[in-house]
Amino acid sequence: MEQLNGQLEALEAEAAAAIGAATSASDLEDLRVGLLGKKGKLSAVLGAMGRLPGAERPLVGQRANVLKEQLQGLLAQRLGAVKAAAMAERIARESLDVTAPCSYVPPGHRHPLISTIEEIVDVFSGLGYRVSEGPEIESDYYNFTALNIPEHHPARDMQDTFYLQDGRLLRTHTSPVQIRHLETNPPPVRVIAPGRVYRRDAVDATHSPVFHQVEVLAIDEGLDFSHLRGTVTAFLQRFFGDLPVRFRASYFPFTEPSAEVDVQWRGRWLEVMGCGMVDPAVLTGMGLDPERWSGFAAGLGVERFCMVRHGIDDIRRLYTSDLRFLEQF
Repeated sequence: MEQLNGQLEALEAEAAAAIGAATSASDLEDLRVGLLGKKGKLSAVLGAMGRLPGAERPLVGQRANVLKEQLQGLLAQRLGAVKAAAMAERIARESLDVTAPCSYVPPGHRHPLISTIEEIVDVFSGLGYRVSEGPEIESDYYNFTALNIPEHHPARDMQDTFYLQDGRLLRTHTSPVQIRHLETNPPPVRVIAPGRVYRRDAVDATHSPVFHQVEVLAIDEGLDFSHLRGTVTAFLQRFFGDLPVRFRASYFPFTEPSAEVDVQWRGRWLEVMGCGMVDPAVLTGMGLDPERWSGFAAGLGVERFCMVRHGIDDIRRLYTSDLRFLEQF
């Protein structure tokens, strides 16, 4: 009996030291199984009780039960301390500064001008056109002369622009892209040229010195005004819906004949774009035989299309970057 009591006291001291040194919940679980499990150390000690006289067995059993309760208490206490330490470490590692400014970045979306350009490009791409782009800083030749607008031509007054010191200028339309494209791509060609353009216009509800255009050019054998009319009508009815479209005679230096195009929008005729057959002088200037090749061109202002589509009353709203306005689209 004395030997068993000594083993129980030694087990108590050993277990208390091991439990106090445990640093994780898994270590404590291993200790619990090794001490109190069916094949644990306490069970091994109690297995020798069968050699004791019957009067001594209850005393040893009582001492073993007290030791078992002590070990269970020590394990539970140490487990709570380990978990509390782990939580404190995690809180310190993942602490948040509640006074720091918010780092949330709200998701954005297309600006209404960009989405309008993309829709126009998508429609013409479905008609077999490809996109061509060019520089916004142009020479006088590409912006005016090559488009049948020689020096001192009255049409230059309508397209007064911003001039640079080296004689170059900010383009007044995207038509120069057509000339640049024809220089490196022989006909037949079908291209559209979207981009930003500049004119020295006073700022008001319908004018801006910076705006966007989309130019259309088709050069092929046998093209006539009926092809122009069909293309423009198909595009406008796709963009605005199945609305009446009319063509009015007009004038542009680089097309002949020329026309303004209107759509009947909300009960009134609204001018939306200009067009015409490419002037033979432009074809000749590009080294193309006007007896063999013919073509048509059209141009539109993206801001006007966007304003008409969405009912915007002032072009300046498109450039103020006011999120209260832009978030509506």
